[in-house]
Amino acid sequence: MTMTKEAIQTLSLLAVDAVNQANSGHPGMPMGAAAMGYALFADHLRFSPSDPKWPGRDRFILSAGHGSMLQYGLLHLFGYDLTLDDLRNFRQLHSKTPGHPEYGHTDGVETTTGPLGQGFANSVGFAMAQKRAEAVAGELFRHKTYVICSDGDLMEGISYEAASIAGHLKLSNLIVLYDSNSITIDGGTDLSFSESIKERFEAQHWRWMRIEDGHDPQKISEAIEEAKSSDRPTLIEVRTTIGKGSAKEGTSATHGAPLGAEEAQAIKDRWELDPKETFVVRDELREYLQGIIDKKEMEAAEWKKAFHELPNKKEIEEFFGAELPENILEKLLERAGTDKATRAHGGEMLQGIKEYLPNLFGGSADLAGSNLSTLKGEDFFSAETPAAPNVHYGIREHAMAAITNGISLYGGFKPFAATFLSFADYMKPSLRLASLMKIPLVHIFTHDSLGVGEDGPTHQPIEQLVMLRSIPGFTLYRPADGKETAVAYAQAFSGKGPAAVVLTRQTLPELPIDVEKANLGGYIVRKEKGDQPELILMASGSELHLALFAAKELEEEIDVRVVSMLSMDVFETQSAEYKEEVLPQAVRARFAIEAASPLSWHRYIGLDGQCHCMDQFGASAPGGELFEHFGFTTDNIIEEIRSYMEKK
Repeated sequence: MTMTKEAIQTLSLLAVDAVNQANSGHPGMPMGAAAMGYALFADHLRFSPSDPKWPGRDRFILSAGHGSMLQYGLLHLFGYDLTLDDLRNFRQLHSKTPGHPEYGHTDGVETTTGPLGQGFANSVGFAMAQKRAEAVAGELFRHKTYVICSDGDLMEGISYEAASIAGHLKLSNLIVLYDSNSITIDGGTDLSFSESIKERFEAQHWRWMRIEDGHDPQKISEAIEEAKSSDRPTLIEVRTTIGKGSAKEGTSATHGAPLGAEEAQAIKDRWELDPKETFVVRDELREYLQGIIDKKEMEAAEWKKAFHELPNKKEIEEFFGAELPENILEKLLERAGTDKATRAHGGEMLQGIKEYLPNLFGGSADLAGSNLSTLKGEDFFSAETPAAPNVHYGIREHAMAAITNGISLYGGFKPFAATFLSFADYMKPSLRLASLMKIPLVHIFTHDSLGVGEDGPTHQPIEQLVMLRSIPGFTLYRPADGKETAVAYAQAFSGKGPAAVVLTRQTLPELPIDVEKANLGGYIVRKEKGDQPELILMASGSELHLALFAAKELEEEIDVRVVSMLSMDVFETQSAEYKEEVLPQAVRARFAIEAASPLSWHRYIGLDGQCHCMDQFGASAPGGELFEHFGFTTDNIIEEIRSYMEKK
């Protein structure tokens, strides 16, 4: 038996043993794709097990994340910090081998995958980032992004969006190995999937190749080598048999259930392997693979030496390591002007941030003129201008969000994306994964609330704020004027995790507030006259001015404190003492205003409080008329507060 064949069989059996041990998992995909995984790692992928974050490495993404044992097996065999004991703990609490690959959890895992199509779309962000890195820093950053995807990945709509823009941008550094095994959980793919993958990808300006015997590592390696010289992204359709080697091979029975100890031994018998033990990797195979690993490490060392000797090394490091200065808020506040929409303030803040972050990289889903998200004076990223920071994403919100994740994961760039708030629904899976991975990026959502106006309820966000606030680790800002917008941008673009800034289309008044404590998320913008307020009036964003105007009108009747909730997420990270200072528990009379779902406010208004929010969809009319129609006027808020206080 050749060492290559033994390595492929070992990968297959490690997957079988791990799934059996966990009594949970997906053995079929790793068994069917073992040959392509091995050919890629052994013959092509540039990596360094001793330095998994080496910048010159190729990126490998297992988009078919349910086949995680394929990746874990490869990482183990090729020297990463993943032991046999880690494989034995597959899918167990606190192990390095969770059910689907998780970024930041296991060395060598470049992105969290599992929801199908996400890894495929992330890879486009990786490839875009690499193209720009090469354009900025030179040929040392010329490397590839490789993907193994499944039938399921290509069924998901996000893969169509991502493939479309990848082909348009001519991302020749992107090579996708498509594990074409014609099986899904419910049975054959012919139950629901009959399109020509060849014609689909060629129509999207990809190069398509096909390997009939997907278990021949030499043919796979030859195809990858050929794809490296393509002037377009390449999809290599690799025809495989799911569960290869099992008595159940080629059936959905191998997809998502353990094969059992008896079948595992039967596979070994068919392959004429003697050991009865599980999790076996022979010393001779380890010695052979170590020779391959040594060559990979030598290549990494040569790259590092070459990079160290670059005359512009310092400039490259400064570009990729650029951060906002400590006084960025002071600089941005200088741009906060008179009465205007917060989207206009946001556009100003973005230009201010650009002065300090040459590594900004982002754009809009065909709404740049409305989002005001274009970096002025800069070109747009394309095959001809790969150093440019602006991106035309087209009308592809879902892919845009996943691509933004990929750009962030590549490293060295400050990615952002922009669209209307109502379209955040299309982006939710990618936003959630960004939070799960704790990666820094910023989403700019304009056209919030009823102020969208005539476009009507389809475009007027009501429940989206609740959705975004519900994502653990995701920070949402809804500023009320230019000063709060400056705070939001300074924090969002300095943050270590994902954030979003929600901005208005309609003009808002510049408010007489001191933003000294705005960085704490929730803060007092108008203090009561007495020792304790009779009413705490809370609002965010475009409704804060209503709260301030109402409080002023009521000052002879009710001693009102006004609190701005610029960011509930940031406020919740503050100390219990500070939160008590802003929202004293002894004051049970509380009233909240927000032109969105009331669900966000219940933790602050309590059982005795009331809110004027939206518990229905909007309508099509000019924005001003809608605010009046739905009661978002100073006069109406005053009357509701009076009525509420009379009942207390």
